[in-house]
Amino acid sequence: MEQIYQEVLKGFQQMTLLEGIAVLFGVISVLCSRQNSVWVYPTGLVSTGIYTYMLAQVHFKLYAEAALNAYYFIMSVYGWYYWSRNTKSAGDHVGISAVNRRELGTAVAIVVIGWSIIYFLLRRFSDSDVPILDAFVSATACSGMWLLAKRKIENWIFLNISNFVAVPLLFYKHLALTALLTIFLFIVAVNGYFHWRKLYRQQLNENNP
Repeated sequence: MEQIYQEVLKGFQQMTLLEGIAVLFGVISVLCSRQNSVWVYPTGLVSTGIYTYMLAQVHFKLYAEAALNAYYFIMSVYGWYYWSRNTKSAGDHVGISAVNRRELGTAVAIVVIGWSIIYFLLRRFSDSDVPILDAFVSATACSGMWLLAKRKIENWIFLNISNFVAVPLLFYKHLALTALLTIFLFIVAVNGYFHWRKLYRQQLNENNP
């Protein structure tokens, strides 16, 4: 516990304004995601844009995480368009669904193939000192983000696997505030999963009175 406390303290001492802004908009974005609000995307664009730039800096060497945030950025643009096009006229909420067997297979394939490719690239073409974990965090998050854009309940499961592994990695890189944000995201994602399940069941009842 003492070591964790020292890492958190050191992380706060090294925190930059950019990291603070990225964390703030990351918190707002995940809360919007929990509420199934389309605002998850414009707020997420700010956070992911900053993290893309910040994590690629040579003193962090989290290249896969930087690329992941660039992917988040692109998927946020796509998700914003996709959600907005399918928004119900009654408000800014959109329909939720569960994955079918094919979609689940695709999500798992994204993790397995993505992990292998990203790990290979990091080992072969970068000076990353954490290629296995960096690649895994990015691959599982990519899969979760794809499911989020498709409004699938299971996105929370894949994103939380990524969050769980990312926490110790971020503390190791002295990104304490971002690590704490990730812990917060983990908690919200657990709650978000059950909240989305509740919304999904309500939709089924409305469509099948």
